[in-house]
Amino acid sequence: MGPGHIRALLERCGSARSPAHHLNRFARRIPAALAAALLCSTVLAADGATDTGTEAVTDTFSDTFSDTFSDTFTDILNYAIKRQPLATALLQYAEQSNLQIMFRSEQLPELTVAPLHGAYSRTEALEHLLHTSGLSYRFGGGQVLVVYRDPARQRLKTIKPAPAAPAVQTVPRDSAIEEVLVTGIRSSLARSLSIKRHADAAVDAITAEDIGKFPDQNVADALQRIPGVSVDRIWGEGRDINIRGTDKNVNRTLLNGQNVASAYWWADDNPSRGFNYSILASELVASLEVHKSPQADVDEGSIGGTVIIRTRKPLDLAAGTLRTSLEQQYSELPDQWDPQAAALFSWKNTAGTFGALASFNLQKRQLRRDGLEAFPDHALYTLTEADGNLIEGVRVPWGLGSAIFQQERRRRSANLTLQWAADPHWDIAFNAVLTHMDMDNSNQNYLALPGAFKLNEIPPVPVSAAQIGTSDGVRTLLGGTFGNADSPGAALDAIFRDAYVETASYDLDMNYDADGWRSHWQMGVTRAKGGSDHDRRYRFIGDTQLSYAIGPRRLAFDFPDLDPRDPAALQRLSSDSRDWIREMRDEEFYLQGDLSWAFDKLPFINRIKVGAKWRDHTIENNRTVGSVDTAHADWPAAQAIGLDQVSAGLTPHLHRKTASAGSLTQYAWADRNRLAQSLQPLFDRGLLSYRYDTDAFYRINERILGAYIKADIETNRLSGNIGMRAVHTKQGAAAYQNTQLTRHLRPYHNYLPSLNLAYKLARNLTLRTALARVMARPNFQDLTPGIIIDATNGTAAGGNPHLEPVRANQFDLAIEWYFAEASVLSAAYFRKDIAALVTTRTLPETLAGQTLNVTRPYNGAGADIQGIELQWQQDLGRGFGVTSNYTYTDASVTAGAGGETATLPGNSRDQLNSSVYFENRHFSARLSYNYRSDSFGGLNAGSQDVTEAYDQWDAAISWTPTPRLSVHLEGVNLGNEPIYFRTASGVPQGFYENGRRFIIGISLNI
Repeated sequence: MGPGHIRALLERCGSARSPAHHLNRFARRIPAALAAALLCSTVLAADGATDTGTEAVTDTFSDTFSDTFSDTFTDILNYAIKRQPLATALLQYAEQSNLQIMFRSEQLPELTVAPLHGAYSRTEALEHLLHTSGLSYRFGGGQVLVVYRDPARQRLKTIKPAPAAPAVQTVPRDSAIEEVLVTGIRSSLARSLSIKRHADAAVDAITAEDIGKFPDQNVADALQRIPGVSVDRIWGEGRDINIRGTDKNVNRTLLNGQNVASAYWWADDNPSRGFNYSILASELVASLEVHKSPQADVDEGSIGGTVIIRTRKPLDLAAGTLRTSLEQQYSELPDQWDPQAAALFSWKNTAGTFGALASFNLQKRQLRRDGLEAFPDHALYTLTEADGNLIEGVRVPWGLGSAIFQQERRRRSANLTLQWAADPHWDIAFNAVLTHMDMDNSNQNYLALPGAFKLNEIPPVPVSAAQIGTSDGVRTLLGGTFGNADSPGAALDAIFRDAYVETASYDLDMNYDADGWRSHWQMGVTRAKGGSDHDRRYRFIGDTQLSYAIGPRRLAFDFPDLDPRDPAALQRLSSDSRDWIREMRDEEFYLQGDLSWAFDKLPFINRIKVGAKWRDHTIENNRTVGSVDTAHADWPAAQAIGLDQVSAGLTPHLHRKTASAGSLTQYAWADRNRLAQSLQPLFDRGLLSYRYDTDAFYRINERILGAYIKADIETNRLSGNIGMRAVHTKQGAAAYQNTQLTRHLRPYHNYLPSLNLAYKLARNLTLRTALARVMARPNFQDLTPGIIIDATNGTAAGGNPHLEPVRANQFDLAIEWYFAEASVLSAAYFRKDIAALVTTRTLPETLAGQTLNVTRPYNGAGADIQGIELQWQQDLGRGFGVTSNYTYTDASVTAGAGGETATLPGNSRDQLNSSVYFENRHFSARLSYNYRSDSFGGLNAGSQDVTEAYDQWDAAISWTPTPRLSVHLEGVNLGNEPIYFRTASGVPQGFYENGRRFIIGISLNI
């Protein structure tokens, strides 16, 4: 709005007085935040104007703001701002000053500011940051700071800490302010882009405001908004991540630069080199960084990329900061409302030398997942048709089921950070993060068992109307009818687990900054454990014939001789009932130290960093098995207990979106309390016999010593780093072979060079390139020296402690155009040449004098990955904006020595993320869309696991009536999209429906 528009508006209101007169009266009555907005529009209007009315308007605001706000900006605050680019330093300054900030990034000079630690007024601290920048500033209403280019400004001398109270500056009338107020979503996106823009490597980031504004309740769901990152939603929310087409096990997650231990609760999950994001509360996180090109001083172990989670520090926040939130979450399938609460308090002394931060998060959540499931069998069967014809070499599902999974989660997370900065040189921080998650759950599955029961009878039951499908050379029975109504064909597996996951990390981080050099030391321990105190399976069986029909999106089965809705149809308890007590442990101790020196006279090189790191990492897996003792005196009584004696009636109606003709959508199920009353007394008297399962045990220990050197490169246009990381690993593996504990030791070395360069083609146009050699260690369970022999069929299975790490050479090339504030248009090309992928093969071996076919993991196939990432982010004006990215990944796998062919595990060819948002002073809204094409897993039953293409809509709305109070509503999986999981040959494995979720909450900031 120009000055002419202002006068016209006043004239239409019937005024004969000057615009300055009316604005002067009005300005003294308006709220502070509105005054700040008027300041911005007034200065914009004043750019280049010579109208006397406009001059009077500017003078009016100068007088008004000086009278109202000058005292506020002379208060003494404590600052802890590290050496960094001016843009990120200004954002950190605004956060520590509790200010909103306006600036145009194109106007900022390319300079790095000196660190600032101590007690200063807001004005003094800002003068320090802007020293030699040629920029000026204006404090306005509503905690607003305007930074702008001032050609007339003289270079200022470095300030000293003193509580002076300089007068508040006014905005020169010939200065151009080309920015609008930066708040909320836009502020967070600008902060994230600033990290990306000024990074020395290929890095994408999300700040805490992003996580709060995205419709994401966990960190993995937020990470999927980053180009090249996809998540596994098999349990309804993000748990594991894949980066640039690589599997979760070759992508590491670090907490404040160090490993964070992780564990799982499910019996089918193994200890992983990935991270279980479901245990991490987003409220604990300050920022997330995805490093796609390595640097020598960042831990090795990732092929796709490394995620660094950064937590908050008290000296970065205003003293007395208190943030609380209360939420209620509605989950559609269980039809339950569940509470969640979070609180964060940060304190620091008046000198700004010591601070403490504590946060706590409590979440309760009811989950339900409906699943139509099929379980492929690795065996090859010979089928007998009704006319006696034999069909050899056919795969038949072990079983098919209709399942309902229910879980009650109770997560408690806490973070304590103590920070001490005795003087501008020292910065010492102790950080503790603890999470405990109770995950008690049940899974009830009504099963048809052709492979498990009918084909294991002697002789096997004949098959009629057999439908054989062939895909990729794999012959599979896709449908048929199995006779013999007098043998078991149906079962209900009622599984009840007392499950848990917990993790703890304790870290001490010490930094000393001197003139020209810096020392850094970090040490700590991280521990995790997970599993189940009990994993009880009660199996009830019934005699019947069965028929089934399966396809990529079809799973149907039928029992001619029983009704699944009748609990009396399953007449007895099976001796396959059991109990598992399982615990996995993950523990690491670490110690890191490095030194860096700044150089003024070396060409290209402005800093050299050297360091070393020691890690002692141990993974252990244990299981105790409780099996039914059929010789026990109580077994006849237990076997006679049928489902009708412990039934809870009928399940809810299941599979609303995944059922096809013939799918089982309702059946009789068991009641946990009745099971305990009827069977637990018998189990306690010894009917269930417990033993330690030596076959499940393994312990992997890795003692890792790394040393690195990195040189930072900086010229007028070129920046980056070049480095080398040398790593020595001493691997120890222990497991049982035929009840004897076996240990295996093996050392190996890796040398990992890296180069990252960024060249400024123009002020807002950056060209990046990176070259590196990377490595990822094998999965823990693959390294076990244990072996399990099945003497009945002459086979065995085991691990391979001789496995080599997966290694890759990678290349990155990207161009980034930052064409406007909080806006970017970029394209990146990446390529990875991977060697020695781990594949499973079966080869003859001589064990204990016998020649057996032994299945083990081996280094074999290689893979080539290449792809592009496109990113568009823009503030469209009038409160609207868009963020969008697309990733294309082409991954080809070289045939291994055994002739295996597969698509690279973890890869999806196409990924798309897009969000549109609107935001004004009191209201914000965001609608987000995520798409991922087919993704691939490991080999299974002669084929490869495939999760079909998946897309999801999420939304978030927020109302902020005051700067301290916010009310928000979020919706997750608005379309209730199901997940389809199958083999590449078309055999279904699971059709899962998790339902919609809605969250309503209120947040208070003090």
